[in-house]
Amino acid sequence: MGMVTVITSGKGGTGKSTVSVGLAAALVRRGNRVLLIDCDAGMRGIDLMLGVSSDLVFDIADVINGSCPPASAIYPCKNMAELYVLPAPQSVHDELSPYLMRQLTNILRKYYDHIIIDCPAGIGSGFEAAIAPADRAFLVCNADPLSARGCSMVRENLQSAGITDIRLVINKFSEKKFRKANLYEDLDAVIDEAGARLIAVIPEDFTASALSQQGKPIEGNSDAVYAFNRFAARADGENVPLEIK
Repeated sequence: MGMVTVITSGKGGTGKSTVSVGLAAALVRRGNRVLLIDCDAGMRGIDLMLGVSSDLVFDIADVINGSCPPASAIYPCKNMAELYVLPAPQSVHDELSPYLMRQLTNILRKYYDHIIIDCPAGIGSGFEAAIAPADRAFLVCNADPLSARGCSMVRENLQSAGITDIRLVINKFSEKKFRKANLYEDLDAVIDEAGARLIAVIPEDFTASALSQQGKPIEGNSDAVYAFNRFAARADGENVPLEIK
C-alpha cells in the first residue's frame, strides 16, 4: 500500500505545487511509482507543470460521478516514466467530499509507492477533502511571518483532523534575502512559528521554476534538484542530514 502525502500551505504563492512536482520527480528518480493528485478545483495546474494538459479528457470529478473509470483520468508524464497525474476539476463546483476522496485514494494507493496530493492553499472545503486520506502532511512555508503564521493555522487544523505526522518544508529560500529582510534571527525562529519539524529547505531556483512552467520535470544539476533529492530520501525514510545550500 502506497504512502499518501498531502502537500499544503497556509497561503498562496509559497510554491506548494512546485514542491509537489519536485518531490514527485525526486521520488521517481529513487525508483518509485508516483501518482500526483491535483485537488485545487477550478485552479488546476499540475497538468501544465507535467506537460499533459493537451491530453486531458477526464479529471477527478469524472471519476467520482461515474463518467469514467479511474484509469481513464490518470495521465502519464511524457518526460518521466512512472510519474502520473490525476487532474483537478476545472470548476470549483466539482470539488470532492472528504468521504469520496478517501474512497478513491484507498482504491488507488495499492498501485503506487507514493500518492502526493496537491492541496488548495488555506483551510476551506477543498482543504478538508485533500487531507482526508493523508497518512502525513508536508507544510510548505516561505521564510516570512505571514507564511509561517499561515502554516501554524494549517498545522492546527491538520492535528484536529487526526494527522500527527506533519513536517515543514521551507521553500524558495535565499540566505542573502533572508539576512537582508531581517524578519527573523535565524531559520529556527521560522520553524518555531510554523510549529512543525523541518524536513527540507528548498533554495530559490529560477531554473527549477522555469522547468515546471514549461511542463518539464524538475531535474538536472541545480541546487533545487539537489535539495529535492535529499528531501525525497528523507520522505522515503532514509536518515539524511538536513543541508542548506
